[in-house]
Amino acid sequence: MSADRLAHTASEAVSVAAEVGQPVALKVCSPDILHKSDAGGVKLGLAGRKQVADAFKAIMDNAARHREDADIRGCVVSPMADTGVEVIVGTKIDPQFGPVIMFGIGGILVEVVKDVSFRVLPISRMAPYKMMREIKSFPILDGVRGRQPVDQEAIAQLLLKISEIIEAYPQIQEMDLNPVIVHESGLTIVDVRIILKKKWKKGQNNKRKSPV
Repeated sequence: MSADRLAHTASEAVSVAAEVGQPVALKVCSPDILHKSDAGGVKLGLAGRKQVADAFKAIMDNAARHREDADIRGCVVSPMADTGVEVIVGTKIDPQFGPVIMFGIGGILVEVVKDVSFRVLPISRMAPYKMMREIKSFPILDGVRGRQPVDQEAIAQLLLKISEIIEAYPQIQEMDLNPVIVHESGLTIVDVRIILKKKWKKGQNNKRKSPV
């Protein structure tokens, strides 16, 4: 079960941080701010009442400056994840191929590095392993310069699960899991963004016409 909690005020963030354990990360919660880091909406490695409270106030100020009309609901307080290799998993609707899934090296530099692999959905049981080996950074996953390999089986199971989710929920337009921190055993999904198709946003798909 996720230990993440939403805090609406600085004092609430301090209380939540004490409950979930420290250090913690704070992330702005707003449907109008998709790229939290770009908006100054993320603070990491926070410990102690003052650090947490100051970070909450700074995030709220940054978010308001980033977009004045944003619906800002507070900050998500999360325990800091263990170290590992940051990867990204994403899906979108391609105009030619339909739903596709992406895997690659993640984090804030994903758009710069662009070391990713794609498959049309749904994927086969072996596709995740092939996708991992297709990226240039695969040696990082497999262990390099004395480092232990990360849990590639956990990555494969995540990709297969996302494939199942997209197949089961056609209302999803895009999904981004970034970063996903992969450890020697297991992984931690740090941030998720899901965008629904417009007709589901407007509620058109939820309305049934009565028979005449």
